[in-house]
Amino acid sequence: MKLTITNLSKTYSNGVRALHDVSLTIPQGMFGLLGPNGAGKSSLMRTIATLQEADHGQIVLEETPAGTIDVLRQKHDVRKLLGYLPQEFGVYPKVTAETMLDHIASLKGIANRAERKTVVEALLEKVNLAHVRKKNLGTFSGGMKQRFGIAQALIGNPSLIIVDEPTAGLDPAERNRFHNLLSEIGENTIVILSTHIVEDVTNLCSAMAIINLGEVIAEGHPAGLVADIQGKIWRKTIEKVELDAFRNDYQVISTQLKAGKTQIHIYSETQPLDFEPVEADLEDVYFSKITATKKTAVVA
Repeated sequence: MKLTITNLSKTYSNGVRALHDVSLTIPQGMFGLLGPNGAGKSSLMRTIATLQEADHGQIVLEETPAGTIDVLRQKHDVRKLLGYLPQEFGVYPKVTAETMLDHIASLKGIANRAERKTVVEALLEKVNLAHVRKKNLGTFSGGMKQRFGIAQALIGNPSLIIVDEPTAGLDPAERNRFHNLLSEIGENTIVILSTHIVEDVTNLCSAMAIINLGEVIAEGHPAGLVADIQGKIWRKTIEKVELDAFRNDYQVISTQLKAGKTQIHIYSETQPLDFEPVEADLEDVYFSKITATKKTAVVA
């Protein structure tokens, strides 16, 4: 099973170009979509989820139980196979988790009450919420609400699951539990994880893409993308007042304040004078691609 996106574009009525000729092939498993806020991630997710129209382009879901599906034209067929956890989702604060999931299961076409009960109980166990199934959603912590969100997204055994910024605002323990849950889900489905947290993609995803200013600027296996920049990342500790000068002379991809000094990472094909080499990681890939895009946009 795979999702193929070809030349997808979307410009909103206010003139904002959210997507520009986006092309991606997303295989089964966990797929990470990285990008800063406003990069176009949510616009892409909403389009795949059939919540908004594209200006042009194509999205095809292949090798599904229902055969090949044209996502932009066969919206009803897509929704039967889709689980979606948006970046922000509301809950009815005075409704219990059990009642709300039962209602959503009914909306998704599970008409038999006994079958719904079995599905709801299994999902609550899966996301570790069975012990609070009778509690109102308004009493849930942020992590519990996210786990409830995953539970509702899993109703109907979807073949395609979209989660948009799912770990934003979670504490480390909740993030870890959420990561384990997503990893388990990703074994048999396509899971698209849209985020700006590089660590989430490093820990979870076997394939990924980076999007900025509505365009895909990199895609591949995380380890392969890191290998491509090994030997090209360098660091130096400078005074804060020197930062602008170094930005003029080098492609500074990230900065970090340490003991009153500023440590910079730069991207360069060759070692600059007085810089030391750095073992590159996915964060260096991300920042090098984003800063390169910004420089291109300024030149253009």
